[in-house]
Amino acid sequence: VIRYTETDFADAARSLLRADRPFDVIYDSVGKTTFHAGLGLLKPRGLMALFGQSSGKVEPVDLNILNQHGSLYVTRPSLFHYAATRADLERRAGDVLRWIAAGELDVLIGDTFPLDRAADAHRALEGRKTTGKVLLLP
Repeated sequence: VIRYTETDFADAARSLLRADRPFDVIYDSVGKTTFHAGLGLLKPRGLMALFGQSSGKVEPVDLNILNQHGSLYVTRPSLFHYAATRADLERRAGDVLRWIAAGELDVLIGDTFPLDRAADAHRALEGRKTTGKVLLLP
C-alpha cells in the first residue's frame, strides 16, 4: 500500500517495482491528485482507466501528452454504459453473484448503517472515511 497523500506514490511505485514505467494498466479512482503522475508510470501503449474522482475532476488534457508518454490509452468508464439495458444488468449482476457464491470474489463490507442513518453513510463516503462496501440495513 502506498498512501499517495503521505508520499510521492509515483516515486514509491518506481522504487518498489524497480522500473521507471512499471504498469501496463492503472485503475485510478482518485482523479485530480494522481492522474498525471499515473500517466508517467504507464508503459508505452498502456491504459489509464479513470473511474473515479475522489480528489476532484481531472482538468482537461492536451491529448498530445498521450503520445509523449508512449501512445497511451485513456478511458473514463461508467457503470451506466455497461448496464444500459436490463439484460446487461442481469448478466453482469449474475456473474458477480455467482463469483461471490463460488468464493471466487471476496467482498469487503467495511461498514453498515441502519437505513435511518443513510445521511451518515453518505457523509462517511463523501468524507473518504470508508473502506470496502457500505451497506444500509432496513
